[in-house]
Amino acid sequence: MKSAKNKTIDISLNEGKEYLDRCLRISSKTTLNKIINKTIVGDSLKVMSKLPASFVDLLIVDPPYNLNKNFHGNKFSKISTAEYQKYTQDWIEKVIPLLKPNASIYVCCDWLSSMIIAPILEQNFNILNRITWQREKGRGSTKNWKNGMEDIWFATNGKEHTFNLNAVKIRRKVLAPYKKDGQPKDWEETSDGRFRNTCPSNFWDDISIPYWSMPENTAHPTQKPEKLIAKLILASSNKNDVVFDPFLGSGTTSVTAKKLKRKYVGIEQNPQYCIWAEKRLELADTNPQIQGYSNGIFLERNTSLHQKNNS
Repeated sequence: MKSAKNKTIDISLNEGKEYLDRCLRISSKTTLNKIINKTIVGDSLKVMSKLPASFVDLLIVDPPYNLNKNFHGNKFSKISTAEYQKYTQDWIEKVIPLLKPNASIYVCCDWLSSMIIAPILEQNFNILNRITWQREKGRGSTKNWKNGMEDIWFATNGKEHTFNLNAVKIRRKVLAPYKKDGQPKDWEETSDGRFRNTCPSNFWDDISIPYWSMPENTAHPTQKPEKLIAKLILASSNKNDVVFDPFLGSGTTSVTAKKLKRKYVGIEQNPQYCIWAEKRLELADTNPQIQGYSNGIFLERNTSLHQKNNS
């Protein structure tokens, strides 16, 4: 029996039939109306060729890293650099026809796969930046540095792209408040202290990995935090834009897109994860909160403001 405080979503295949029945299985060319706001069960490399052209405003990709990993029965085994390069080029070639000319692209990597993926992204898109975020967790090593960081490559399909700076400012405590003419300069006094809303950099140290007491947590081994994905969605899309994730996992991209009033399409080959994604999408109807994001501002990690409702 789980603790009452343990909110981890781990519904079994047998228990989750009603959620799996909500998902699509695609065998032939389809239209946007049929896939919008849906979870598609299947191999993304096979499914993407059946999707409509030029429907994606924002692409978020979290492919299997080149590591030995068991995704609840679907095993990904580490392959050679050349094989991983081909794997990366294969999914990129499949996704390119689906992108709008002004689409933005974010691709998640660990430090090792990042070195392989970046040159291939550069061949196909315009790379604008590399975001590094602090995972906080990670296994230690007696002969190496603990791996506590991951990369997200930011690229665009064309010269034009969306970037909503004011939507992704981060709230930081002011340590040395400065006043001009007796009034706060670029900061505000609150009941929780003095804060400044600042422009985000490409290093993010305000992210917490989902853990067992968080409503968004699932039993997926590499789940991304909603707060992380929210930054990408708010910065690089507008309300009612279509966000596409071809490696959906337990649904974080679709769930976060729904909470932020975007449309979504996700592909996931593991039926177990599709069930968890659909359960989370259902829960988002009654709880649109994103932990660490409040009143239009991203908060520092582990602050008391984390529990306030979103704007």
